[in-house]
Amino acid sequence: MFSVPRTTNRAFSLIELVIVVVILGIIGAIAIPRMSRGAKGASDSALVSDLNVLRSAVDLFAAEHGGTYPAFADMPNALLQYSDVIGTDIGAKSTTRIYGPYLRAVPPLSVGTNKGKTAFVATQGGSIAGWVYDDTTGTITANLPAGEADEAGVDYNTY
Repeated sequence: MFSVPRTTNRAFSLIELVIVVVILGIIGAIAIPRMSRGAKGASDSALVSDLNVLRSAVDLFAAEHGGTYPAFADMPNALLQYSDVIGTDIGAKSTTRIYGPYLRAVPPLSVGTNKGKTAFVATQGGSIAGWVYDDTTGTITANLPAGEADEAGVDYNTY
């Protein structure tokens, strides 16, 4: 006698597909917040790194100029160009301008409302600059208002 081979349909059932979608949803709910926190953490790390670079440049300037920090009026040229031993003659390299430059470029502020700004101001506030520089102490901070903080609640302007 002649027999006809049986064919079986191989496919996922509706319940199996629902379970897979639920599992993918759970993985997405866990992964997406972690990735967004990673981007925020990267900006915070960039701010710390940029502050270290700026502060090191100011400290190196002071070390080569008898402990004198760059004058506010000369920022950022004092860090980007050559200077003489006193630190007052700033410009292109010459026989008297032998110190510097200490930076290739001023890094832009990486967080907050003034993100992308590279200019310096003497006091905290305003939206024209990214950095606050005090030429009496050589300190540099982020020019951001109180309340703009990292995930731990630490204000960026106190870094």
